[in-house]
Amino acid sequence: MPKRILTGTVVSDKNDKTVVVLVERKVKHPLYGKIIRRSKKYHAHDEANTAKAGEVVRIQECAPISKNKTWTLVERVGAAPEAAAELAEG
Repeated sequence: MPKRILTGTVVSDKNDKTVVVLVERKVKHPLYGKIIRRSKKYHAHDEANTAKAGEVVRIQECAPISKNKTWTLVERVGAAPEAAAELAEG
């Protein structure tokens, strides 16, 4: 069975070799039909501590690393908005 890959935003990078990624998805309400946003936070393993808060990253399912970590960081998709603004100015 293939491993799931999700894309989300890094919310926290304070832990060593761990990032917290917020993944948002849009679902249709079962009764009213309105499109609503659902979000969930995942703890992902970041071996090199490369991801910073605000960045868009891609994470992949893996075997459990610890009690909460069952995802690993695959790649950094986009830079944090603050970092992108600093690069544009300088």
